[in-house]
Amino acid sequence: MSGEFLIFMLLALIAIVGGVMMLNLTKVVHMVVALVFTFISVAGVYVMLSAEFIAVVQILIYSGAITIMMLFGIMLTRHNDNSEPKAGRIRKILIFLSILGFGLVFYLGIYNVEFTQEATTLHENNTEQIGLAIYSKYVIPFELTSVILLVALIGAIILAKRDDLEEADKE
Repeated sequence: MSGEFLIFMLLALIAIVGGVMMLNLTKVVHMVVALVFTFISVAGVYVMLSAEFIAVVQILIYSGAITIMMLFGIMLTRHNDNSEPKAGRIRKILIFLSILGFGLVFYLGIYNVEFTQEATTLHENNTEQIGLAIYSKYVIPFELTSVILLVALIGAIILAKRDDLEEADKE
């Protein structure tokens, strides 16, 4: 058993526990923290795969930006934690069995995969290869994605302001 295998198992365990905690916690802020643990452990797996650029992007975009956007969404909306009834025992058992079945299917799928000879030059200059691909071959989808995200952000701000104005008019 190598150190690499132990680190992978630790990162996988953190990712799985973070995902399960996110599903089972009741407070939304705690769910976001569990999601951050999952994102960071996935970034660790990327580092193990010699994809350092993707790991940094994972931490910056998902662990940073997406989490902050989720927290802003939580703060801008009014929600009541008591509005939904508590899950029954049967529902919890069904959820656990579903998660267990999902994990089993993935385990069997990964266990039966046969890998061919590894590519030895894939990890060399991976940041340069990604940059060349994004800014030469995929520049239009890259820019369209940024415009769509900007429009979504502006729309969220307008919707949040509209709700505040409507409530001010009612008072």
